[in-house]
Amino acid sequence: MATLTAELQGARPPNSPAITQYIFSQLDFLPTKLQADILNCRKRFVLVAGGEQAGKSMVASKYLVSRFLETEGKGLYWLVAADYERTRAEFDYLVEDFSALGILEEVTKRVDPGRIVLADGTRIETKSAKDPRTLAMRAPDGVLGCEASQLDLNSFYRLRGRVAPKRGWLFLSGTFEGSLGWYPQLFSSWQMPTEDEESFSLPSYSNAYLYPGGINDPEIQKLRTQASDEFFMERIQGIPSPPTGLVFGEFRTDIHVDEEAEWVPGEQVYLWMDPGYAGAYAVMAAQDINDQICVFDEVYEQGLTTDGIIDIVTNKPWWKDVHSGTIDIAGYQHQAMSAPAELWMDRTGIYLDAQKIRINEGTERLKGFLKPDPVTHRPKVTFSPKCRGILSEFGAVPSPFDGQTRAYRWKTDREGNIVGDTPEDKNNHAVKAVIYGLVSRFGYGYVNGKDFIKVKRWTTN
Repeated sequence: MATLTAELQGARPPNSPAITQYIFSQLDFLPTKLQADILNCRKRFVLVAGGEQAGKSMVASKYLVSRFLETEGKGLYWLVAADYERTRAEFDYLVEDFSALGILEEVTKRVDPGRIVLADGTRIETKSAKDPRTLAMRAPDGVLGCEASQLDLNSFYRLRGRVAPKRGWLFLSGTFEGSLGWYPQLFSSWQMPTEDEESFSLPSYSNAYLYPGGINDPEIQKLRTQASDEFFMERIQGIPSPPTGLVFGEFRTDIHVDEEAEWVPGEQVYLWMDPGYAGAYAVMAAQDINDQICVFDEVYEQGLTTDGIIDIVTNKPWWKDVHSGTIDIAGYQHQAMSAPAELWMDRTGIYLDAQKIRINEGTERLKGFLKPDPVTHRPKVTFSPKCRGILSEFGAVPSPFDGQTRAYRWKTDREGNIVGDTPEDKNNHAVKAVIYGLVSRFGYGYVNGKDFIKVKRWTTN
Protein backbone atom coordinates (compact mmCIF):
# COMPACT_ATOMS: atom_id res chain seq x y z
CA MET A 1 0.00 0.00 0.00
CA ALA A 2 1.37 3.35 -0.96
CA THR A 3 2.02 5.78 1.86
CA LEU A 4 0.48 9.23 2.14
CA THR A 5 2.51 11.65 0.09
CA ALA A 6 4.76 14.27 1.68
CA GLU A 7 2.66 16.89 -0.03
CA LEU A 8 -0.45 15.86 1.89
CA GLN A 9 1.42 15.33 5.16
CA GLY A 10 2.74 18.87 5.28
CA ALA A 11 0.41 21.08 3.39
CA ARG A 12 -2.87 20.72 5.23
CA PRO A 13 -4.95 21.42 2.13
CA PRO A 14 -8.55 22.58 2.53
CA ASN A 15 -11.21 19.92 2.42
CA SER A 16 -12.28 18.89 -1.02
CA PRO A 17 -13.77 15.77 -2.63
CA ALA A 18 -10.52 15.35 -4.52
CA ILE A 19 -8.49 15.08 -1.32
CA THR A 20 -10.98 12.60 0.16
CA GLN A 21 -10.91 10.59 -3.06
CA TYR A 22 -7.13 10.55 -3.03
CA ILE A 23 -6.97 9.29 0.56
CA PHE A 24 -9.52 6.57 -0.13
CA SER A 25 -7.63 5.51 -3.22
CA GLN A 26 -4.54 4.98 -1.08
CA LEU A 27 -6.68 2.71 1.11
CA ASP A 28 -8.17 0.82 -1.86
CA PHE A 29 -11.54 1.90 -0.54
CA LEU A 30 -14.34 2.56 -3.02
CA PRO A 31 -17.44 3.76 -1.18
CA THR A 32 -20.93 2.95 -2.37
CA LYS A 33 -23.23 5.81 -3.39
CA LEU A 34 -24.87 5.79 0.05
CA GLN A 35 -21.52 5.68 1.86
CA ALA A 36 -20.19 8.49 -0.35
CA ASP A 37 -23.18 10.69 0.51
CA ILE A 38 -22.36 10.26 4.20
CA LEU A 39 -18.59 10.63 3.85
CA ASN A 40 -18.86 13.77 1.71
CA CYS A 41 -21.23 15.48 4.17
CA ARG A 42 -19.43 18.39 5.80
CA LYS A 43 -22.16 19.50 8.21
CA ARG A 44 -20.98 20.05 11.77
CA PHE A 45 -23.46 17.55 13.16
CA VAL A 46 -24.10 14.27 11.37
CA LEU A 47 -26.11 11.26 12.57
CA VAL A 48 -26.01 7.85 10.90
CA ALA A 49 -28.68 5.36 11.96
CA GLY A 50 -27.35 2.03 10.87
CA GLY A 51 -28.91 -1.38 10.68
CA GLU A 52 -27.16 -4.32 12.30
CA GLN A 53 -23.93 -5.26 10.49
CA ALA A 54 -24.34 -2.29 8.16
CA GLY A 55 -20.71 -1.21 8.54
CA LYS A 56 -21.39 1.80 10.77
CA SER A 57 -18.03 1.60 12.54
CA MET A 58 -16.12 1.37 9.27
CA VAL A 59 -17.96 4.35 7.79
CA ALA A 60 -17.45 6.38 10.99
CA SER A 61 -13.70 5.71 10.99
CA LYS A 62 -13.44 6.57 7.29
CA TYR A 63 -15.24 9.83 8.06
CA LEU A 64 -12.53 10.84 10.53
CA VAL A 65 -9.80 9.76 8.09
CA SER A 66 -11.38 11.94 5.42
CA ARG A 67 -11.40 15.02 7.68
CA PHE A 68 -8.23 14.95 9.77
CA LEU A 69 -6.32 17.01 7.21
CA GLU A 70 -8.70 19.93 7.70
CA THR A 71 -7.10 20.89 11.00
CA GLU A 72 -4.25 23.37 11.01
CA GLY A 73 -1.40 22.03 13.08
CA LYS A 74 -1.81 19.15 15.48
CA GLY A 75 -5.42 17.97 15.54
CA LEU A 76 -7.29 16.39 18.45
CA TYR A 77 -10.12 13.93 17.91
CA TRP A 78 -12.20 11.84 20.29
CA LEU A 79 -13.89 8.46 20.05
CA VAL A 80 -16.68 8.55 22.66
CA ALA A 81 -19.02 5.75 23.75
CA ALA A 82 -20.99 4.62 26.78
CA ASP A 83 -17.83 2.71 27.78
CA TYR A 84 -14.38 2.21 26.37
CA GLU A 85 -15.14 -1.20 24.85
CA ARG A 86 -17.68 0.31 22.46
CA THR A 87 -14.97 2.44 20.86
CA ARG A 88 -12.90 -0.59 19.92
CA ALA A 89 -14.20 -1.20 16.38
CA GLU A 90 -13.64 2.41 15.25
CA PHE A 91 -10.24 2.46 16.99
CA ASP A 92 -9.06 -0.68 15.21
CA TYR A 93 -10.24 0.59 11.82
CA LEU A 94 -8.36 3.87 12.36
CA VAL A 95 -5.15 2.06 13.32
CA GLU A 96 -5.41 -0.05 10.19
CA ASP A 97 -6.07 2.94 7.91
CA PHE A 98 -3.42 5.28 9.31
CA SER A 99 -0.90 2.47 9.24
CA ALA A 100 -1.73 1.85 5.59
CA LEU A 101 -1.26 5.57 4.90
CA GLY A 102 2.19 5.39 6.48
CA ILE A 103 1.59 8.09 9.08
CA LEU A 104 0.94 6.05 12.23
CA GLU A 105 3.40 7.05 14.96
CA GLU A 106 2.07 5.52 18.20
CA VAL A 107 -0.80 3.28 19.36
CA THR A 108 -1.89 2.70 22.95
CA LYS A 109 -4.96 0.55 23.53
CA ARG A 110 -3.93 -2.17 25.87
CA VAL A 111 -4.89 0.08 28.78
CA ASP A 112 -7.85 2.43 28.44
CA PRO A 113 -8.10 5.19 27.50
CA GLY A 114 -6.67 4.38 24.07
CA ARG A 115 -4.58 6.79 22.02
CA ILE A 116 -3.45 7.08 18.40
CA VAL A 117 -0.67 9.53 17.54
CA LEU A 118 0.08 10.41 13.90
CA ALA A 119 3.38 11.51 12.42
CA ASP A 120 2.39 15.19 12.53
CA GLY A 121 1.35 15.05 16.19
CA THR A 122 -2.40 14.65 15.61
CA ARG A 123 -3.98 12.69 18.48
CA ILE A 124 -7.06 10.49 18.55
CA GLU A 125 -8.24 9.50 22.03
CA THR A 126 -10.95 7.18 23.35
CA LYS A 127 -13.35 8.51 25.99
CA SER A 128 -15.98 6.89 28.21
CA ALA A 129 -19.22 8.72 28.92
CA LYS A 130 -19.37 6.84 32.23
CA ASP A 131 -16.84 9.34 33.52
CA PRO A 132 -17.96 12.87 32.54
CA ARG A 133 -14.59 14.18 33.71
CA THR A 134 -12.97 12.65 30.63
CA LEU A 135 -15.18 14.90 28.50
CA ALA A 136 -14.07 18.09 30.21
CA MET A 137 -10.56 18.43 28.90
CA ARG A 138 -9.13 20.28 25.89
CA ALA A 139 -11.74 20.88 23.21
CA PRO A 140 -11.47 18.44 20.28
CA ASP A 141 -11.60 19.27 16.58
CA GLY A 142 -14.00 16.43 15.94
CA VAL A 143 -15.80 13.62 17.76
CA LEU A 144 -17.03 10.19 16.72
CA GLY A 145 -19.95 9.12 18.91
CA CYS A 146 -19.63 5.32 18.77
CA GLU A 147 -22.82 3.29 19.33
CA ALA A 148 -24.35 6.66 20.02
CA SER A 149 -27.82 5.25 20.73
CA GLN A 150 -26.30 3.87 23.96
CA LEU A 151 -25.35 7.36 25.13
CA ASP A 152 -27.71 9.37 27.30
CA LEU A 153 -29.04 12.80 26.41
CA ASN A 154 -26.73 14.59 28.84
CA SER A 155 -23.70 13.01 27.15
CA PHE A 156 -24.93 14.28 23.79
CA TYR A 157 -25.22 17.80 25.20
CA ARG A 158 -21.73 17.54 26.69
CA LEU A 159 -20.26 16.46 23.37
CA ARG A 160 -22.04 19.21 21.50
CA GLY A 161 -20.64 21.68 24.00
CA ARG A 162 -17.10 20.31 23.75
CA VAL A 163 -16.83 20.83 19.98
CA ALA A 164 -18.24 24.37 20.25
CA PRO A 165 -14.98 26.26 21.10
CA LYS A 166 -13.27 25.16 17.88
CA ARG A 167 -16.49 24.95 15.85
CA GLY A 168 -15.64 21.27 15.50
CA TRP A 169 -17.78 18.48 14.16
CA LEU A 170 -19.74 15.66 15.82
CA PHE A 171 -20.45 12.42 13.96
CA LEU A 172 -22.94 10.09 15.69
CA SER A 173 -23.57 6.51 14.58
CA GLY A 174 -25.54 3.67 16.11
CA THR A 175 -28.40 1.23 15.76
CA PHE A 176 -31.79 2.21 17.13
CA GLU A 177 -32.46 0.60 20.51
CA GLY A 178 -36.08 1.66 20.16
CA SER A 179 -37.94 4.48 18.49
CA LEU A 180 -38.48 6.64 21.57
CA GLY A 181 -35.81 8.85 23.11
CA TRP A 182 -33.32 11.50 22.09
CA TYR A 183 -31.47 9.50 19.42
CA PRO A 184 -34.44 8.61 17.17
CA GLN A 185 -35.94 12.04 17.84
CA LEU A 186 -32.71 13.68 16.70
CA PHE A 187 -32.61 11.45 13.64
CA SER A 188 -36.15 12.45 12.65
CA SER A 189 -35.44 16.13 13.24
CA TRP A 190 -32.24 16.09 11.16
CA GLN A 191 -33.97 14.35 8.26
CA MET A 192 -34.84 17.93 7.30
CA PRO A 193 -31.24 19.08 6.82
CA THR A 194 -30.11 22.45 8.10
CA GLU A 195 -26.89 24.34 7.49
CA ASP A 196 -25.25 22.42 10.34
CA GLU A 197 -27.26 19.19 10.79
CA GLU A 198 -28.19 16.13 8.75
CA SER A 199 -29.07 12.48 9.37
CA PHE A 200 -28.76 9.35 7.23
CA SER A 201 -30.02 5.76 7.27
CA LEU A 202 -27.49 3.03 6.56
CA PRO A 203 -29.48 -0.22 6.20
CA SER A 204 -27.99 -3.62 6.90
CA TYR A 205 -28.40 -4.65 3.28
CA SER A 206 -26.16 -1.77 2.16
CA ASN A 207 -23.29 -4.02 3.29
CA ALA A 208 -22.74 -5.77 -0.03
CA TYR A 209 -20.10 -8.07 1.46
CA LEU A 210 -22.63 -9.68 3.84
CA TYR A 211 -25.73 -9.19 1.70
CA PRO A 212 -24.74 -9.22 -1.98
CA GLY A 213 -28.38 -9.29 -2.99
CA GLY A 214 -29.11 -6.00 -1.27
CA ILE A 215 -32.66 -5.66 0.00
CA ASN A 216 -33.59 -8.75 -2.03
CA ASP A 217 -30.89 -10.87 -0.41
CA PRO A 218 -32.43 -14.14 0.88
CA GLU A 219 -31.22 -13.50 4.43
CA ILE A 220 -32.78 -10.03 4.46
CA GLN A 221 -36.04 -11.33 3.06
CA LYS A 222 -36.08 -14.07 5.69
CA LEU A 223 -35.69 -11.42 8.40
CA ARG A 224 -38.46 -9.34 6.85
CA THR A 225 -40.78 -12.35 7.04
CA GLN A 226 -39.86 -13.53 10.54
CA ALA A 227 -39.23 -10.31 12.46
CA SER A 228 -41.79 -7.74 13.56
CA ASP A 229 -42.26 -4.67 11.39
CA GLU A 230 -40.78 -2.48 14.15
CA PHE A 231 -37.66 -4.66 14.45
CA PHE A 232 -37.09 -4.73 10.69
CA MET A 233 -37.44 -0.98 10.33
CA GLU A 234 -35.31 -0.10 13.36
CA ARG A 235 -32.61 -2.78 13.39
CA ILE A 236 -32.33 -3.57 9.66
CA GLN A 237 -33.42 -0.47 7.75
CA GLY A 238 -32.21 2.14 10.23
CA ILE A 239 -35.58 3.89 10.34
CA PRO A 240 -37.38 4.68 13.61
CA SER A 241 -40.73 3.00 14.09
CA PRO A 242 -42.48 4.44 17.15
CA PRO A 243 -44.90 1.85 18.57
CA THR A 244 -48.59 2.64 18.18
CA GLY A 245 -51.45 2.12 20.60
CA LEU A 246 -49.27 2.42 23.70
CA VAL A 247 -51.15 2.24 26.99
CA PHE A 248 -48.74 4.80 28.43
CA GLY A 249 -48.34 7.12 25.49
CA GLU A 250 -47.36 9.94 27.87
CA PHE A 251 -44.13 8.17 28.83
CA ARG A 252 -41.07 10.11 27.65
CA THR A 253 -37.50 9.06 28.16
CA ASP A 254 -36.32 12.65 28.59
CA ILE A 255 -38.77 13.16 31.47
CA HIS A 256 -39.27 9.80 33.12
CA VAL A 257 -35.80 8.24 32.83
CA ASP A 258 -33.37 9.56 35.41
CA GLU A 259 -29.79 8.89 34.36
CA GLU A 260 -28.63 9.55 37.93
CA ALA A 261 -31.18 7.31 39.65
CA GLU A 262 -29.39 5.23 42.26
CA TRP A 263 -30.15 3.39 45.48
CA VAL A 264 -29.87 5.67 48.52
CA PRO A 265 -28.37 3.51 51.31
CA GLY A 266 -30.24 3.62 54.60
CA GLU A 267 -33.56 4.59 53.03
CA GLN A 268 -36.30 1.96 52.87
CA VAL A 269 -36.50 -0.06 49.69
CA TYR A 270 -39.91 -1.29 48.52
CA LEU A 271 -40.24 -4.44 46.42
CA TRP A 272 -43.08 -4.43 43.92
CA MET A 273 -43.52 -7.64 41.98
CA ASP A 274 -45.53 -9.55 39.45
CA PRO A 275 -44.48 -13.20 39.35
CA GLY A 276 -44.34 -15.00 36.05
CA TYR A 277 -42.45 -17.78 34.34
CA ALA A 278 -43.06 -17.91 30.59
CA GLY A 279 -43.64 -14.17 30.26
CA ALA A 280 -41.53 -12.35 32.83
CA TYR A 281 -41.01 -12.36 36.56
CA ALA A 282 -40.73 -8.69 37.46
CA VAL A 283 -39.40 -7.36 40.75
CA MET A 284 -39.10 -3.58 40.92
CA ALA A 285 -36.98 -1.91 43.60
CA ALA A 286 -38.20 1.56 44.56
CA GLN A 287 -37.58 4.25 47.14
CA ASP A 288 -39.71 7.18 48.26
CA ILE A 289 -37.40 10.14 48.87
CA ASN A 290 -39.08 13.46 49.67
CA ASP A 291 -42.33 12.30 48.05
CA GLN A 292 -40.47 11.40 44.88
CA ILE A 293 -40.72 7.76 43.81
CA CYS A 294 -37.59 6.42 42.18
CA VAL A 295 -37.56 2.92 40.66
CA PHE A 296 -33.80 2.47 40.72
CA ASP A 297 -33.40 -1.22 39.89
CA GLU A 298 -35.28 -4.29 38.71
CA VAL A 299 -35.03 -8.03 38.35
CA TYR A 300 -36.73 -8.92 35.09
CA GLU A 301 -36.24 -12.55 34.17
CA GLN A 302 -37.84 -15.24 32.06
CA GLY A 303 -37.96 -18.94 32.86
CA LEU A 304 -36.95 -18.65 36.52
CA THR A 305 -38.89 -19.90 39.51
CA THR A 306 -39.56 -17.82 42.60
CA ASP A 307 -36.62 -19.49 44.34
CA GLY A 308 -34.31 -18.39 41.53
CA ILE A 309 -35.62 -14.83 41.67
CA ILE A 310 -35.17 -14.71 45.44
CA ASP A 311 -31.56 -15.82 45.01
CA ILE A 312 -30.92 -12.87 42.67
CA VAL A 313 -32.75 -10.27 44.76
CA THR A 314 -31.19 -11.22 48.09
CA ASN A 315 -27.72 -10.79 46.59
CA LYS A 316 -28.40 -7.20 45.58
CA PRO A 317 -26.48 -4.57 47.60
CA TRP A 318 -29.76 -2.81 48.47
CA TRP A 319 -31.39 -5.94 49.89
CA LYS A 320 -30.45 -4.91 53.45
CA ASP A 321 -32.82 -1.93 53.15
CA VAL A 322 -35.86 -4.01 52.09
CA HIS A 323 -38.55 -4.23 54.76
CA SER A 324 -41.80 -4.74 52.85
CA GLY A 325 -43.27 -5.27 49.45
CA THR A 326 -46.32 -5.85 47.27
CA ILE A 327 -47.23 -8.69 44.96
CA ASP A 328 -49.95 -9.56 42.47
CA ILE A 329 -52.89 -11.07 44.36
CA ALA A 330 -52.33 -14.21 42.27
CA GLY A 331 -49.05 -14.55 44.17
CA TYR A 332 -51.06 -16.01 47.06
CA GLN A 333 -52.67 -18.67 44.90
CA HIS A 334 -51.52 -22.26 45.19
CA GLN A 335 -50.73 -24.15 42.02
CA ALA A 336 -48.74 -27.39 42.17
CA MET A 337 -46.35 -25.80 44.66
CA SER A 338 -46.19 -23.20 47.40
CA ALA A 339 -47.60 -19.80 46.54
CA PRO A 340 -44.89 -17.26 45.53
CA ALA A 341 -45.80 -14.89 48.38
CA GLU A 342 -45.42 -17.71 50.90
CA LEU A 343 -41.99 -18.60 49.50
CA TRP A 344 -40.89 -15.00 49.92
CA MET A 345 -42.11 -15.04 53.51
CA ASP A 346 -40.52 -18.41 54.31
CA ARG A 347 -37.13 -17.60 52.80
CA THR A 348 -36.76 -13.87 53.52
CA GLY A 349 -39.26 -13.01 56.25
CA ILE A 350 -40.65 -10.24 54.01
CA TYR A 351 -44.45 -9.89 54.06
CA LEU A 352 -45.92 -9.00 50.69
CA ASP A 353 -49.13 -7.01 50.60
CA ALA A 354 -51.66 -7.92 47.89
CA GLN A 355 -55.04 -6.70 46.70
CA LYS A 356 -57.33 -7.04 43.74
CA ILE A 357 -56.83 -4.07 41.41
CA ARG A 358 -59.05 -3.16 38.52
CA ILE A 359 -56.96 -2.81 35.37
CA ASN A 360 -58.16 0.56 34.14
CA GLU A 361 -58.14 2.18 37.57
CA GLY A 362 -54.63 0.88 38.24
CA THR A 363 -53.53 2.20 34.86
CA GLU A 364 -54.95 5.62 35.67
CA ARG A 365 -53.08 5.61 38.97
CA LEU A 366 -49.75 5.10 37.23
CA LYS A 367 -50.65 7.72 34.62
CA GLY A 368 -51.20 10.17 37.47
CA PHE A 369 -47.69 9.54 38.76
CA LEU A 370 -46.24 9.96 35.25
CA LYS A 371 -47.90 13.36 34.84
CA PRO A 372 -45.37 16.18 35.39
CA ASP A 373 -46.06 18.59 38.23
CA PRO A 374 -47.16 21.98 36.80
CA VAL A 375 -44.74 23.80 39.13
CA THR A 376 -41.62 21.62 39.18
CA HIS A 377 -42.27 20.05 35.77
CA ARG A 378 -41.14 16.74 37.27
CA PRO A 379 -43.23 13.58 37.41
CA LYS A 380 -43.88 11.83 40.71
CA VAL A 381 -42.12 8.67 39.54
CA THR A 382 -38.89 8.18 37.59
CA PHE A 383 -36.97 5.12 36.43
CA SER A 384 -33.32 4.21 36.15
CA PRO A 385 -32.11 3.51 32.59
CA LYS A 386 -30.96 0.08 33.75
CA CYS A 387 -34.62 -0.91 34.32
CA ARG A 388 -34.86 -2.10 30.74
CA GLY A 389 -37.71 -4.50 31.45
CA ILE A 390 -40.23 -1.81 32.34
CA LEU A 391 -38.75 0.57 29.76
CA SER A 392 -39.47 -2.04 27.09
CA GLU A 393 -43.07 -2.31 28.30
CA PHE A 394 -43.40 1.48 28.02
CA GLY A 395 -42.14 1.13 24.44
CA ALA A 396 -38.88 3.02 25.04
CA VAL A 397 -36.42 0.17 24.33
CA PRO A 398 -36.57 -3.32 22.79
CA SER A 399 -37.39 -6.30 24.95
CA PRO A 400 -34.32 -7.50 26.87
CA PHE A 401 -35.32 -11.06 26.01
CA ASP A 402 -35.34 -11.00 22.20
CA GLY A 403 -34.60 -7.45 21.06
CA GLN A 404 -38.09 -7.04 19.58
CA THR A 405 -40.46 -4.18 20.29
CA ARG A 406 -42.85 -5.63 22.88
CA ALA A 407 -44.72 -2.77 24.51
CA TYR A 408 -47.87 -2.74 26.60
CA ARG A 409 -50.59 -1.78 24.10
CA TRP A 410 -54.29 -1.35 23.64
CA LYS A 411 -56.14 -3.91 21.58
CA THR A 412 -56.32 -2.77 17.96
CA ASP A 413 -57.94 -3.91 14.72
CA ARG A 414 -56.06 -4.63 11.49
CA GLU A 415 -55.98 -0.94 10.62
CA GLY A 416 -54.41 -0.09 13.97
CA ASN A 417 -57.54 1.46 15.48
CA ILE A 418 -57.98 0.93 19.22
CA VAL A 419 -60.89 -1.35 20.02
CA GLY A 420 -62.46 -1.77 23.43
CA ASP A 421 -61.34 -0.16 26.68
CA THR A 422 -59.03 -2.87 27.99
CA PRO A 423 -55.34 -3.24 27.07
CA GLU A 424 -53.82 -6.49 25.84
CA ASP A 425 -52.84 -8.62 28.80
CA LYS A 426 -49.19 -9.07 27.81
CA ASN A 427 -45.89 -7.19 27.99
CA ASN A 428 -47.05 -5.66 31.25
CA HIS A 429 -45.45 -7.57 34.14
CA ALA A 430 -43.18 -4.74 35.32
CA VAL A 431 -45.89 -2.14 34.73
CA LYS A 432 -48.35 -4.14 36.83
CA ALA A 433 -45.75 -4.55 39.57
CA VAL A 434 -45.36 -0.77 39.78
CA ILE A 435 -49.14 -0.31 39.78
CA TYR A 436 -49.49 -2.77 42.66
CA GLY A 437 -46.84 -0.88 44.59
CA LEU A 438 -48.29 2.57 43.99
CA VAL A 439 -51.84 1.54 44.89
CA SER A 440 -50.63 -0.34 47.96
CA ARG A 441 -48.67 2.64 49.20
CA PHE A 442 -50.90 5.53 48.12
CA GLY A 443 -54.33 4.05 47.36
CA TYR A 444 -56.19 4.69 44.16
CA GLY A 445 -56.58 8.39 44.79
CA TYR A 446 -59.24 10.36 43.00
CA VAL A 447 -60.61 8.77 39.87
CA ASN A 448 -62.60 10.86 37.38
CA GLY A 449 -63.31 13.47 40.06
CA LYS A 450 -65.18 10.99 42.25
CA ASP A 451 -64.64 10.26 45.90
CA PHE A 452 -61.55 8.52 47.17
CA ILE A 453 -61.70 4.83 46.40
CA LYS A 454 -60.97 2.72 49.44
CA VAL A 455 -58.30 0.10 49.17
CA LYS A 456 -59.33 -3.39 50.10
CA ARG A 457 -56.24 -5.17 51.32
CA TRP A 458 -55.57 -8.86 51.03
CA THR A 459 -54.83 -10.69 54.25
CA THR A 460 -53.84 -14.24 54.95
CA ASN A 461 -56.06 -14.46 58.03
